[in-house]
Amino acid sequence: MRAFIGIDFDEHTKNKIRNFQQEYWDIALKGRWKHRDNFHITLKFLSEVDTGQEKMIQEAMTEICGKYSPFELKLTESGIFKGRDSIRALWLGVDGNLTRLHTLQSEIDLALEPIGFQRESRKYNPHITIGQDIIFDNGFEQAKRSIKTTNFEPMLITNLYLFKSEQIQNRRIYSKVSEYELR
Repeated sequence: MRAFIGIDFDEHTKNKIRNFQQEYWDIALKGRWKHRDNFHITLKFLSEVDTGQEKMIQEAMTEICGKYSPFELKLTESGIFKGRDSIRALWLGVDGNLTRLHTLQSEIDLALEPIGFQRESRKYNPHITIGQDIIFDNGFEQAKRSIKTTNFEPMLITNLYLFKSEQIQNRRIYSKVSEYELR
């Protein structure tokens, strides 16, 4: 199973992200846009997970999440990861209790290494990808200036999830496999 550990959002938040995404979609020349059900914050990309590893992931995540209480995050402004000829990823940034978020991400990264998942070498940059391979007529900064500001309410993060990623009828689908409650 192809999988990752992440944070999911309630329906209200997903709808607000989708409305924000639509504003960029409407002015883009081209791009691939994330489906609203796939909006999430990745904490650890795992790639392929076998049945034995899944059980060990469950145990590690249950232990980690049992040490932390729920915390708040808030979505902020958009940004990009540049590609060669296009915007590789258009995303929404994250604010709030970033110390807790970074601590959780780091602890997950460390705990899953002995199970066979290599530690991340890049600095963790929490975000929600809303589109990929985007091209705007006059570039991202001009597009960003034309988008109205959206105020996202703070969200209480109470659970983390193991998601599986599947390609179904030419569409990427993320499904929750396991839930881990922050105590």
